[in-house]
Order: sequence, then C-alpha cells, then structure tokens
Amino acid sequence: MSHEPQASNAAGLFDENGVAVGLPQRARYAPTSRVFHWIVAALVLVVWPMGMVIAFVADEHKTAFYLLHESFGFLVLWLMLARLAVRLIRGAPSPQPMPSWQKRMAGVVHIALYAALIAMPIFGFLATNAFGFPLSLFGILPIPSPVGKNDDLAKIFMTVHVTLGWTILVLFVLHLGGVLHHHLIRRDAVLYRMT
Repeated sequence: MSHEPQASNAAGLFDENGVAVGLPQRARYAPTSRVFHWIVAALVLVVWPMGMVIAFVADEHKTAFYLLHESFGFLVLWLMLARLAVRLIRGAPSPQPMPSWQKRMAGVVHIALYAALIAMPIFGFLATNAFGFPLSLFGILPIPSPVGKNDDLAKIFMTVHVTLGWTILVLFVLHLGGVLHHHLIRRDAVLYRMT
C-alpha cells in the first residue's frame, strides 16, 4: 500500500516523507469542539475505571468513590451536550479522503459514541436516585432527583448503565484504532483535525 501524500499535499499538509504536519484552521474542528473532545476523553479515562473498581473498594471509602464517579460522570453529560450543541451549530470540517466504508464506519462510531456518552451518565444518575442516593455534585451542589427510590427501576437503569459502559469501551477501541490507522499507517491528517 502506498503512503504517498494525498492530493492535499499542494496545501503543504505533508512533509517530503509524506507525513502529515498539520492543517489550517478551516480543515479542523472548532476550537471549542477540540477542547470538549479532550476534556471528555480525560474524564472518561478517569470515570470508566473508577466505575469498574468500585465493587473492590473498602466499604469506608466506597461512598467517596461513588461521589467522584457520579460527579465526574455528570460533568461528562453536560460537556457532551455542550459538544453536541457546538457540533450542530458549527458543523464538522470536510472529511479527509478515505474509502467510503471507512467514512461510514467512522460516522457510525462517532454517532454511537455521542449517544452512549450522553445516555450512560443519564442512566447512572437515574440508577443512583432509584437506589435512594440522590446526587450531590462533588458533595457541594445537590441535584434534584427525577425519580424516587424504586429498586426494580434501579436494577434496570443500572443494567443499561453498565451495558453502555462496555459499549463505550468497544467504541473507544474502534475510535482509537481508526486514529492510529490514519496517523501511523496512512500517515494522513485525520488526527490533526482534533488537535
């Protein structure tokens, strides 16, 4: 497979070895989208593992772990909603040249990531409330509960929450695999759209 620079080389996007060196602003996501992307990525890399280890945390520290997990998750929800608003208002840059199946796959993964990263904290929040533990954001700001204590609903909400967690992991691996494919194998400018 050739690693020759694509047609956009005329714009100076690739060096003499065919490696992407950057993109002009018009070919990148909006700055707010890029900031939201990296903050959400960092939070997910904190929140997801916390959710997986809570069951193994000593009882005297479990409440603090839940508080942080839920509070950071609630931040993910609002950052994703803000990111979605920016995406709807500002749109996305024109897609980079790639095979149509890759464009479709990337589109499906992106839509699924947006949906899962919005739905997962909602179901976690609902589960927490249905278990009888209303959220207090970082122990400072009480968040009104939309549901009362209901063990049957709590189990359903938690099942959806956990399922979405594993779904996000799969989507994250697919997304990261796509990024690495473009950056290391194709050596194109896809990564630079979000940096």
